[in-house]
Amino acid sequence: MKSAEDQVVDDDTGFQDEEVTFFQDLDVLQKHGINVADIKKLKSVGICTVKGIQMTTRKALCNIKGLSEAKVEKIKEAAGKMLSVGFQTAFEYSAKRKQVFNITTGSQEFDKLLGGGIESMALTEAFGEFRTGKTQLSHTLCVTAQLPGEDSYSGGKVIFIDTEHTFRPDRLKDIADRFNVDHDAVLDNVLYARAYTSEHQMELLDFVAAKFHEEGGLFKLLIIDSIMALFRVDFSGRGELAERQQKLAQMLSRLQKISEEYNVAVFLTNQMTADPGAGMTFQADPKKPIGGHILAHASTTRISLRKGRGEMRIAKIFDSPDMPENEATFAITAGGVADAKE
Repeated sequence: MKSAEDQVVDDDTGFQDEEVTFFQDLDVLQKHGINVADIKKLKSVGICTVKGIQMTTRKALCNIKGLSEAKVEKIKEAAGKMLSVGFQTAFEYSAKRKQVFNITTGSQEFDKLLGGGIESMALTEAFGEFRTGKTQLSHTLCVTAQLPGEDSYSGGKVIFIDTEHTFRPDRLKDIADRFNVDHDAVLDNVLYARAYTSEHQMELLDFVAAKFHEEGGLFKLLIIDSIMALFRVDFSGRGELAERQQKLAQMLSRLQKISEEYNVAVFLTNQMTADPGAGMTFQADPKKPIGGHILAHASTTRISLRKGRGEMRIAKIFDSPDMPENEATFAITAGGVADAKE
């Protein structure tokens, strides 16, 4: 077995080279007549790559202080010259998909259910009632994301946005012990932020994008535990529902773009609510995840978690573009998420 120092990702590892070509820095736009001051304005709101410009509407760019419509048009034109904005064959796209990696959950059964683990360039949402293992899974992923894995996955750093004040560094130490890795190295590779409002949560994504760009290729996972908690507090009642869903849609769109732009995995946890209409349809479980259709459509893969006997938990594929609807049993142990013992 490798030593702790070899196993946990190190800033000096050589996998940065392969990631350099993955995105182009905004600074290259200087060659197309875009001045440094305008590039700085774009970077201040988390747009750090040429692809980031392609992913942002003209209206949103015009809202950036100091950028006029003429400047935005010029920036869009320059970015268009550098990127192919048309179609590509499925064969060409499949070559790009080879850059996708999977992060193990800590349980082989659970990984098999997900087709290898938590996928990059995608949003994976896990929802369930309290005590179903959502936060435990988040903590386990903080450690497993740092370990070298299958298909030459090199391991990387993690960003954890905590909206429910449930992040515990000591829990990471217990999980690190299971994988025989150094406590300090594991904690050093997790960047933590506590979000207090839904607006603050959105602002933190600007920092996330800047960080992913600054340390290109080093970050592999972004965790938000949980995605809806603050929206539930900031927007109450039916009167504010439309505004809440619009703000949520903007955040999820931003997360999708970040995951594709920087080739990172995004893992979201979500809460449940009672479904008052379920009694009419005789559903076995009259509860549903919050966030409505906006969140349902934005998540690439949705996992439903429920409690089993003792420390056993059952994960079910609720929605996935390429995995069949199936279940897997796992256990919550002192060392995090692990395979259930028969």
